[in-house]
Formats: sequence, structure tokens, C-alpha cells
Amino acid sequence: MILSIASGKGGTGKTTVATNLALALGGGVQLLDCDVEEPNAALFIGPEWTREETFYAMVPEVDEDACSRCGQCAELCQFKAISVFGDTILTFPELCHSCGGCVRVCPEKAVTEVGRPLGMIRTGNRNGLAFADAELNVGVAFAPPLIRKVRSETLLDRTVIIDAPPGTSCPVIAAIKGTDFVLLVTEPTPFGLSDLKLAAEVVRILDMPCGLVINRTGEKYEDVHAFAEEKEIPVLMEIPFDRRIAEAYSRGEPMVAGMPEWRERFLDLYERIVNIVEHRNPERNV
Repeated sequence: MILSIASGKGGTGKTTVATNLALALGGGVQLLDCDVEEPNAALFIGPEWTREETFYAMVPEVDEDACSRCGQCAELCQFKAISVFGDTILTFPELCHSCGGCVRVCPEKAVTEVGRPLGMIRTGNRNGLAFADAELNVGVAFAPPLIRKVRSETLLDRTVIIDAPPGTSCPVIAAIKGTDFVLLVTEPTPFGLSDLKLAAEVVRILDMPCGLVINRTGEKYEDVHAFAEEKEIPVLMEIPFDRRIAEAYSRGEPMVAGMPEWRERFLDLYERIVNIVEHRNPERNV
């Protein structure tokens, strides 16, 4: 099973849930940190790194001597990554989505592709727990290709947990698309509810089963529960506003390590997710 952990906003505890669930399940699990702009799951997992490599996106390069300035490449490109102005042809690598269309339509074969470094990807493990993450280079504003590269590290013979980026834009879609279940993490605040509504709508459009974890409970704010009930989103776990949890987090210590009772709670969370997935897809072996 491939399980995504997502949230409409940052700071809700998404990585806390992802890392503790992975550690509770132990061996036979893979954790993919797809929050490539701010990866931090490794701080709690502490993997032994086995591979590190630069990831490149392919962008166009034009041989101006061979180019006839016909403009077919510019006409094709929907993202304006290549343009022709009279006798001048310009490329904008930051806008390129690496579709390769400009190379294919050029009648003079004047357009080729070169690698543009987007970031670094790493893989490792800890006590049988496989792990992979990536970090986007400073100044790069195009995360989905790097996220898809992390997703390509998926080990299909394992339970895979994806720590998705916060929000509801393209990076989130790249991280959660094609997974079996989306576990939304929120907090009982007006901001948490506002962004939960956006995240829940994304999951609904993608027609993916989902559940909810409410973090830092204890405040008198029932609107999150009311929304979950209205949209028929099961609340699968609540994490209290507990000083011990905050102190463990500040030390980079997972809850399941410092407070053993939480291991059983996360295992119970996983079983509830499995039951939902099996009920939705009886023929699927999870």
C-alpha cells in the first residue's frame, strides 16, 4: 500500500505523523520525504545514507547557426520557455517543463536538450526502514520533477509512506497522485480548518479515499469535527496538545521512541487505514 500524509498548510504535524507511523511499523516500510523545499523527516529517522546524486531537468539549448527562426518551437511551448523575436531566439530554463516538444518539432534539428540541476536526491535506511528524500536547489521554483524523482524510488514490495509538501498546488498533486490513501493532518484552529477544506476538495476531485488526524487537540474549537462529519471524513487519530510531545520534537526524538504507548496508537491508526482501503477495494491486497 502507498499512503500519503498531506495537509492544507504547513506546521500541522504532517512530518510528525509520517515519521512516527513509519517507525512504529518498522521493517518492511519505506518513507519518502517529498517536501523537497523543506525536507526534515531525516532529522527524526536518522538514516545511514547509501546514495546521493544530483537530479537534472532537461531544458532546450539552441544552435543559433542552424536555427532558421521559423518559430515552431515557440508556437508549441505553452509555458513560453522558448521565444523568437525577429532574428533573436531566447530560452528561459526556469519556465521549461521538460516535455521535449521543442526538440521534436524543430525542422532544422537545431534544438537539443541539456541538463539543468534542480536539486539533490538521497537514499538510505535505518534498521530495515528504507528512506529517500530530496532538496531543491536555492532559487529553483519548480518542485514537481524532483518530487516525481523521489516517487520513482518507490519499493513496491513494501508499505510506502509519503510525506507530501504542504498546500494544495502542483507539488502536492505530484506527491499524492496514484496513492492508495491520503491521510490529512490538521489542527483545531480557524486557519487549520480553512486549509483543510482546500485539501479535502483536492482529494475529492482526485477521487481518493482519505482520513483525518487532528493534531494539538485540547482547544475548544469543534468546527474541524463538524466539517469532518459533514464531509464524511473519518477522524482516525487525535494528538493532544502535550508538552512532552513538544519537548520530544524539539530534541528530534520521535514520539514512538520516547513514549512507547504511542507506538500502539500509530499501529492502530495504520490498521484503520488498511480497513478503509480494503473496504473500498476488496480485491486489492494491502
